[in-house]
Amino acid sequence: MDRVFNFSAGPAVLPLEILRQAQAELPNWHGSGMSVMEMSHRGKEYMSIQAEAEADLRELMGIPSSYKVLFLQGGASLQFAMVPMNLLRGRTSVDYLNTGEWSKKAIKEAGKFGAVTVIASSEDRNFTYAPPPSQWKLNPDAAYVHITQTETIGGVEIFDAPDTGSVPLVSDMSSMILSRPIDVSKYGLIYAGAQKNIGPAGLTIVIVREDLLGQTVAGTPTMMDYKIQADNDSMYNTPPTYAIYIAGLVFKQLKALGGLAATEKANHEKARILYDALDASSFFQSPVAKENRSLMNVPFTLENPELDEEFLKGAKARGMIQLKGHRSVGGMRASIYNAMPVEGVQALTDYMKEFEKTRS
Repeated sequence: MDRVFNFSAGPAVLPLEILRQAQAELPNWHGSGMSVMEMSHRGKEYMSIQAEAEADLRELMGIPSSYKVLFLQGGASLQFAMVPMNLLRGRTSVDYLNTGEWSKKAIKEAGKFGAVTVIASSEDRNFTYAPPPSQWKLNPDAAYVHITQTETIGGVEIFDAPDTGSVPLVSDMSSMILSRPIDVSKYGLIYAGAQKNIGPAGLTIVIVREDLLGQTVAGTPTMMDYKIQADNDSMYNTPPTYAIYIAGLVFKQLKALGGLAATEKANHEKARILYDALDASSFFQSPVAKENRSLMNVPFTLENPELDEEFLKGAKARGMIQLKGHRSVGGMRASIYNAMPVEGVQALTDYMKEFEKTRS
């Protein structure tokens, strides 16, 4: 077996073409005589890589010039603390939408820095939907409103940026960034771990409106101050250089394939194939409300949970891995990020039909 269909939620599948390009460039990048991993982050070779990566990301997402793009470390989970440290700006309360496991982690961390108001929660239905904005109880004096735009574990996605008025909207986009076009100007801050649609684990992207910088809470560590990171072009210390290099290759490929509009079309087709198979079956079920079904993370269950391990074993034998659901919810989960080819989704649905025919 050469390559499997890897349905991991992260670190996730990367485009094979990019892996091959990185392999070819590994010992000698563009005639420099050295690997990207060996470059000084302040040398002209590496600085050109990072500058191009930022320029391509800005073009892909239509990021206004009034926003800073930061290449940071610590994963999206570090942002659970960095966001309130930087965005409280003298206020005492923040608003959070609770749609699942990652929302809960963000809420818990923010509570260390200010009073957290949960403006709405989907816990009443086991986090299988996202409460619509009409049900949110927003505080006009909150420092910001935080949403987790896609819950990786529960497979719940918020497709439209809600209107939060003059209160900045903050979004954890880890599982959906670059999967479709968004209007960056509707957000005060966007953050995302790279290991799903961007590149290797270890890199975190932060896109933040400039007017929100420079008013950190007392005691904020230097490395966790967005303004200091922005003023130093994400190079206050050595950035995750190789991860940024791979991310830059991903950005260029997405541009070459037609940008995020083309990416969205491909992702809708992959999701349609899988959700249609689930909806046509009584043997497999999708627990997520249809209006909130993620394009990226598709949890599903078998009618008889005792068959879960057999299903996973058969999938692995057919070259499909990492389909086991998160331990907190069980069942299965297929993460079908940008780099998952449609052939992988088709192989999965073909196997599901075969399994149902022989086991139902």
